[in-house]
Amino acid sequence: EVLVVESGGGSVETGGSLRLSCAASGFRVDETHMGWYRQAPGNECELVSRIRSDSSTHYADSVKGRFTISRDNAKNTVHLQMTSLKPDDTAVYHCAAVGVECRALSNWGQGTQVTVSS
Repeated sequence: EVLVVESGGGSVETGGSLRLSCAASGFRVDETHMGWYRQAPGNECELVSRIRSDSSTHYADSVKGRFTISRDNAKNTVHLQMTSLKPDDTAVYHCAAVGVECRALSNWGQGTQVTVSS
């Protein structure tokens, strides 16, 4: 069952920017603690950012100051604005409720590929 549709990924050079979107269905993102995860081949899955139902946000140290998470309640969508991208940011990005196990992320949506070249 697809719960979210992620979009906005692509290929950029180091220093570039991308804006990811996560359109949800069947539940309200403003009633759910939502997170953006990323998975690179051979790496552990990482929760890079989350936004709680009270709109408080948190970022992993690896993206702090470069990424911004936000929510559009009217469109039931969560965004991740990514700036100053680095090759280490290359991964498949998924959005899901906070606490979802990494192996279950594909049950939420297909993810979106971000590739940053040096």
